[in-house]
Amino acid sequence: MLEDILEEYKKAWALGHALALMGWDLETYMPQEGSKYRGEAIAQLITLRRNEIMKLAEKVDRIDESKLDDKERGIIRVLRREIKYYRAVPKEVDEELARLTSEAFIAWSKAKNESNFSIFKPYLEKIVDLKRKIAESLGYEKHPYNALLDLYEEGFTVDDADKVFSSLLPELKTILEKILSSGYYPTHHPLEDMTYDVEVMKKVNDEIINILEMPRSKFRIDISPHPFTERISTDDVRITTRYEGKDFRATMFSVIHESGHAIYELQIDPSLEMTPVGQGVSMGVHESQSRFWENTIGRSREFVGIIYPLLKRFLDLKYDEEEIYKYFNVVRPSLIRVDADEVTYNLHIAIRYEIEKKLIAGELKVDEIPPLWNDLSEKYLGIRPKNDAEGALQDVHWSGGSFGYFPTYTIGNIIAGMIYAKFNVLGKVRERKFNEIKEYLREKIHKYGAIYPPKVLLTRSFGDAYNPEYFIKYLREKYLSK
Repeated sequence: MLEDILEEYKKAWALGHALALMGWDLETYMPQEGSKYRGEAIAQLITLRRNEIMKLAEKVDRIDESKLDDKERGIIRVLRREIKYYRAVPKEVDEELARLTSEAFIAWSKAKNESNFSIFKPYLEKIVDLKRKIAESLGYEKHPYNALLDLYEEGFTVDDADKVFSSLLPELKTILEKILSSGYYPTHHPLEDMTYDVEVMKKVNDEIINILEMPRSKFRIDISPHPFTERISTDDVRITTRYEGKDFRATMFSVIHESGHAIYELQIDPSLEMTPVGQGVSMGVHESQSRFWENTIGRSREFVGIIYPLLKRFLDLKYDEEEIYKYFNVVRPSLIRVDADEVTYNLHIAIRYEIEKKLIAGELKVDEIPPLWNDLSEKYLGIRPKNDAEGALQDVHWSGGSFGYFPTYTIGNIIAGMIYAKFNVLGKVRERKFNEIKEYLREKIHKYGAIYPPKVLLTRSFGDAYNPEYFIKYLREKYLSK
């Protein structure tokens, strides 16, 4: 029966393939005026895919898991999670959300450019209302936000998140205070103000991709307002970056970050393609890969030594390697999450986590977000946004309905700390053995796709899960040993 299920599943896979390509185009090359009809097309395809999944429901219900191996149990687990969602959430809600988010992305872009939250507000109110309906439909224990967290990180709850943040935030503040008092890592570097030629920086990023040995025949890079990665298939993974004309590390680290996501998708066992487990297991595990490549590797002294000749040649830098390392590792409280250093980054996530919990619980109105955001920014980072673009409008995620997503960034940092503790990554970077790093990650995480739930996968591979102590130790070793 499982063979029949997998054969029939290919129709749902094909629709997902098309949706991924349309979503990528929406954020890259599609003309703005095309959003309305693109939204309608996406909504119709989502419904078609839902119908194909639900055709499998009766057969999936009859499967006896005791007779299955790990891969087969993974397939059934993932299918049952999706079937549960479709049984619980009316298709009209999903269709409405798809149409709404396609238009909301354009509204968010305009609102951010004009730093005017009121432009985005009516769209966000509707999105929040739909996400509450989804949470209620799915059901939950203790807190409605649990239903949404589980969609991105299977089995992760508000209790888990509260435990992580309550342990992590005090340590981060202590580490931050010691870094700032030592003075070794700067709070500002002149290179942050240096402008660059976009065409030249495109060449630099192209060389970075070569250094990381990204497979050109299966991978491409484009430009979008907010960098992202889109998996079309195991042989077609696409990333984007953005060019702001100043502070070249921002676009460079976007490329490294998104390449981390791409490496994960490219290294999933090809035999899992066209099955429900032929994808990353969760967004938290996914973010661990991007944060690992961006921070643990990309901001390391060892990586600076590799790319310094490249940067000096293309950008005519007047600084030595040590200064470039300090530039890559400026530490200061800042307003923009995507530009935040790895010490303060999770403070940004705490802001969004608190806001999302309150929104989904009905304890906060959408028009109350900007002032609360500003208050939380002052509480955690010690600074207040001057406008909406620096505050509540800076992230694209809410325009896409991604509530429950932000905590996965912190999960990713925690898992990256676990990988660092278990593997001599900096030694491999020093020797430019990036393929050996990839192979380690393939064996520990990538090849399994979604066969195992995230907590099970992490415990199997590293003996622990969601433990902030490894990440805290990493930060202390890097920033407090000078």
